Amino acid sequence: MASTEAKKNKNGSVKSHAMYDEIVSDKEHVSNEEAGEREAKADEPEVSVVIPVYNEVGIITSSVEDLVAALRDMEWSFELILSENGSSDATFELAKNLEARFEEVRAVTTGEPNYGKALRLGIMMARGKFVLCDEIDLCDTRFYRNAMAILRQDSADMVVGSKLLAGANDSRGWFRNSASKVLNNMLHHLVGFQGTDTHGLKAFRRDRLLRVVESCLVDKDLFTSELVIRAERLVRVTEIPLEVIEKRRPSINLVRRVPNVLKNMGRLVWIFRIRGE
Repeated sequence: MASTEAKKNKNGSVKSHAMYDEIVSDKEHVSNEEAGEREAKADEPEVSVVIPVYNEVGIITSSVEDLVAALRDMEWSFELILSENGSSDATFELAKNLEARFEEVRAVTTGEPNYGKALRLGIMMARGKFVLCDEIDLCDTRFYRNAMAILRQDSADMVVGSKLLAGANDSRGWFRNSASKVLNNMLHHLVGFQGTDTHGLKAFRRDRLLRVVESCLVDKDLFTSELVIRAERLVRVTEIPLEVIEKRRPSINLVRRVPNVLKNMGRLVWIFRIRGE
């Protein structure tokens, strides 16, 4: 009986050691995973700047060089995502060259001319706590500073730079300024938009807007409209006046954009008025 009991104890001891080894192994695995997550988070930038680009060989290199220098001067931890969308020139090749030159720059492409899809792709790939959506012909770092001050204070979840808000300065000319007003009036009356501009620059907290971005159904020119309209119904959105000084004429003729705008306006009416989202 004594030997049998000893054998049981011995077997029990062996089993306990085996269980202990498994627990230690599991803890080490979890610890390694947590360490990996902490390291990944440490590598994440505070700010992601997302810029869709299309047929921009004339200004992309100089604009990115200037913007990277300005952002470095701000001493922010940042990444700059150039989201190319179906250019017929060497824009993407130049974007890849910039990616090779600057560690903060990432170049991606949708492979088709689709502004909304390119912007969405850039946002979805962004790693920063804050996302700034800009245009390559603007690169408005003053908006960055003002918007980031609001977001860091947690006074809003999204900041929209409006071309039509009191105090804004829109130098694009009468025709394009009027087109913006017409679009906003349509959004007000057809889908209940409450602000003054859906196409201005944007800044937001990624964690609070990512699900809003994922829920958007419209692309091309009215992706940003749907994004802002959904956001104002779910999170805190504020507007600040924007100064618009473009570096070049629009890469796509405004009149050529009208059919897609009308088509997607119909989709927004269906989404917000008929489906009631």
